[in-house]
This record gives sequence, C-alpha cells and structure tokens, in this order.
Amino acid sequence: MPQQANIPLPEGYQLQTYRVTKVLSAGGFSIVYLAHDDTDQPVAIKEYLPSSLALRRDGDVLPSIADENLATFRYGMKCFFEEGRALAKLSHPNVVRVLNFFRANETVYLVMRYERGRTLQEHIQARRGAMKENFIRRVFTLLLNGLREVHANKLLHLDIKPANIYIRNDITPVLIDFGAARQTLTAEGFKLNPMYTPGFASPEHYQRRELLGPWSDIYSVGASMFACLAGAAPQAADMRVEKDRYVSATKIFADKYSDQLLETIDWCLQLDHSKRPQSVMALQKVLLREKDPEGPSRRTFVTNLRGALGRLARR
Repeated sequence: MPQQANIPLPEGYQLQTYRVTKVLSAGGFSIVYLAHDDTDQPVAIKEYLPSSLALRRDGDVLPSIADENLATFRYGMKCFFEEGRALAKLSHPNVVRVLNFFRANETVYLVMRYERGRTLQEHIQARRGAMKENFIRRVFTLLLNGLREVHANKLLHLDIKPANIYIRNDITPVLIDFGAARQTLTAEGFKLNPMYTPGFASPEHYQRRELLGPWSDIYSVGASMFACLAGAAPQAADMRVEKDRYVSATKIFADKYSDQLLETIDWCLQLDHSKRPQSVMALQKVLLREKDPEGPSRRTFVTNLRGALGRLARR
C-alpha cells in the first residue's frame, strides 16, 4: 500500500482519562499528541498508526485496514504494545518515562511524561552544527547513562538520531521515540517500507539484522555526534558499504575539536560492527576523559585504550 496521510484525533478528544490537546509530531509509523490527564497534567501520547497499513479518514476515529494488511498491522501492534510494556519498567532520568499503555480505537497508545525543551536536531539547526565540545561531551555522557540502562534491560533503541534526543530546558538529554518495534516488523519479513534513518542507521540496520546489537545503537550515537560538528549526518551506511566516501572526523575537524573526541566519533562509525565499542561502558570510559592539552599525542593513547576496552568487552 502506498504511503497515505492519516488524520489525527481531533483537539479535545477524550482518550480514556486523557484529553487530546494538539499534535506534537506525525510520521509514517505513529502520531504523538500533547494531552492532559484528569489532574490536568500534560503528557505525551504516542499512537500506533503506520500509514502504509492503516488509514484514518477525516471524521473517523477507527482506522480503515485492508484485509491483506490486517495480520501485519496486528503483529506490529503487538510489538508496539510489548515495547511499551518493557519501557514502562525503566525509570531513568535520561530515558523517556512511559507512564501508561493501553488499547483503544483498535490500536495501541503509549502515555509518556511530557518534557519541556527542544530536540538536539533543533539545537543543531539553530547553530548550523559547530557546537561547543563541552556541550557535546555533557549531552552524550548523560545520554549514554540512559542508553546503558536500556541495554542492561536487554532492549535496543534502534533509532538514535538528533531528532530523538530531547534536550530539556536544564540541558539534560532524554532518549525518546524508540524504533525497536518498527525494526521488528521489518526484520520479520513483512512487506513494509524500510524503517530507519539514513546517515544514522548502522550497516546492520539495512541487512543482516541478526547482527543488530548494542554496537548498532553506538554507531547511531557516533553519527549523532558527527552531526553536532558537521550540521548533517555522515554518508548513509548502505552507501558506505558500496563505496565508502566517509571522510573521518579527525581530518575534517582537526583544528576545531580535540583529537580524542574526533577519534571517538570515528571509532563509533566503523562499518564493521566488531571494530566499534562493544558496549556503552566502553564508549563512556573514553568520552568521559578530559580533552588532552598535548593534542596529537592523544591519538596513540586512545588507540591503545580502544584495543584494551575492546578486549575487555569481549571477555
């Protein structure tokens, strides 16, 4: 089925104990609303409604689903619901907080804590890239704390990108909009459009999905850090596999950022998943280190440390 535009729930619509206020975002997989609960506290509600499978027309509440798409839609709904159940068990300041999840209108809804701020993508656009190194280190060190908790619970995010990193008004980040359910749909062989973001998705997002792991999220973290410097994502991984035109961060930004930060980004963006950091902790140990005033001599140190951490992660 070709992509189609789904009509969101109307303003003022009562969804169980939540009153819909407005649409926050809409994509090919879901719609996110600002709503208020019965105590008038704001929440964000994510509605499962993949536009390639279901169509909600103007004036309707229930989506229209063709018979040939029904099995896929229901399987995706189950994956979305299970993802919500898993996320609801997490309580970490740098991971979106799922407060509730329920079935209604023949689909599924996730109720999340509403955060005030703006996405990292909006920060990048406002500054045209070229962010200060201290800001990058602070944001990603805290973000990795949250990602480590995600991985510790046997979950993957699978859609890390600046648009899914929300920066609160106090400059603390929160990881939002998980893509694991979308990836599961694709991996199971259903006839769906690819559900990943070129430039931020790892090579294994495109093919050999059995290789997806923590290192896949780490590739996306590296691409997101690269975007903070360049103002745009690096070359898409599937294109890099065919003909790698990626110019290393250490070459492009040599005089603007520390060698240590640039080498860390290049490390995360290795095409071979086994050559990237194998765990968030391995990446954090490098990112947490202060900039080296000796400059180029850091390169040898990071190379040695990288090898040692890689060996430890594989034990």
